[in-house]
Amino acid sequence: MRSGRSGGVGVPVSTILRSRQAAPVAAVVLGVLTLGFCLAAVPLDGVIHQNGPGGAAADWLSTATVVVPVSVVGVLLAARRPRNPIGWILLAILVLGFNPLSQYAVLDYQVHHGTLPFGWVAVVFGSDWPMLLVLIAILLWVFPDGRLPSGRWRRVSVAFVAAGLLVGLVGLAPGIVAVAGHDVHLEASGNLSAPSRAWEIAGFMTIIAVLASWLGWLVVQVPRYRHSIGERRQQLKWLYSGATAFLALLCISLFVVPLASGDSPGSGPPVLGDLFNLGIAVLPVCIGVAVLKYRLYAIDRIISRVISYAIITVVLGGVFAGLVLLATEVLPFKTPVAVAAATLAAAALFNPLRRRIQRAVDRRFNRTRYNAEAVVAAFTARLRQTVDLDTVQGDLVGAVHQAFEPAHVSVWLTAGTSAQPSQPGC
Repeated sequence: MRSGRSGGVGVPVSTILRSRQAAPVAAVVLGVLTLGFCLAAVPLDGVIHQNGPGGAAADWLSTATVVVPVSVVGVLLAARRPRNPIGWILLAILVLGFNPLSQYAVLDYQVHHGTLPFGWVAVVFGSDWPMLLVLIAILLWVFPDGRLPSGRWRRVSVAFVAAGLLVGLVGLAPGIVAVAGHDVHLEASGNLSAPSRAWEIAGFMTIIAVLASWLGWLVVQVPRYRHSIGERRQQLKWLYSGATAFLALLCISLFVVPLASGDSPGSGPPVLGDLFNLGIAVLPVCIGVAVLKYRLYAIDRIISRVISYAIITVVLGGVFAGLVLLATEVLPFKTPVAVAAATLAAAALFNPLRRRIQRAVDRRFNRTRYNAEAVVAAFTARLRQTVDLDTVQGDLVGAVHQAFEPAHVSVWLTAGTSAQPSQPGC
């Protein structure tokens, strides 16, 4: 059995079915290999004695926080949307960003003096960070349907993608030159040491170009979001929520906490690294939910809950600290008594404060819920003052229609009396 238009080349149905069945299998196999490849960095850290302050257990937890969710999302997207490149790009980003090549290069060239197999592969591919930045930029530009911008920007976007991939391949050149010249010098981290001035300039220009690409993408998103409706707007909300969470955790872990504690940016306790890894994992998870279009309507509720509970936490924390300071510094109370009283006061304030803040946040970020509650409240107020059954029926149908927007609404009364909908088309 063959399908196709007359005059064209027919494609066997069995071939199509095999291709559809092969994509999930390939995605799962590639995902498992990617997961194992990236998690191999932890035991290699132990072999070369570069485990973090928390030891191997902390390294396992920190690495798994990123590797597991990103690999799962990548496999799901690649299996269910094989023609959409976002899932495959996520797996490639994971391989480039969390691979154990640097550790293996250190093990080969600094511990075994270049006698291990494929050590040169680790040197060549271990420092190709330009390709990582390029793939992240491509991932943002092709979200959510996996296609580049259409129309007059099509050729320009294709040219930029080709140029970016070429730059990423050029990033392999330092490793190739070092291996070919038998002049491999590695830092403790496994990166090539003392690159030439030309490579430093090229790397700096790559960073500038990628940042410009990200900025251009951000500028394009403003009119894109304003003109989007329905499902596309929900997808963009998921993307923006993940990007916001990533940037917030990035700023907190790399700048806010280190500077507040007097350390240099990027330094600090190991928990900051775990916080940074959590931010990295949030963005691909949000991208996966948006592309798979699963329960997209819940994003407004998620945003409002996150914002409201963040505000509640800050307010109650301030109230707790203020009451403790007031009781211990101003009033003659001992510290345990002050802490107990402040805890009881914060617990008593939680529910009233949560209701007020949740309503204010819903008014701005979860308008659908807020409008539905307003419709129900108005119906309840009218119901208290109405005794006519037909009026109550019409108000009930109207409230249900405004709050839930169903396809149709019907009301049945007792004794087999059927009431007709009071609104046409409901």
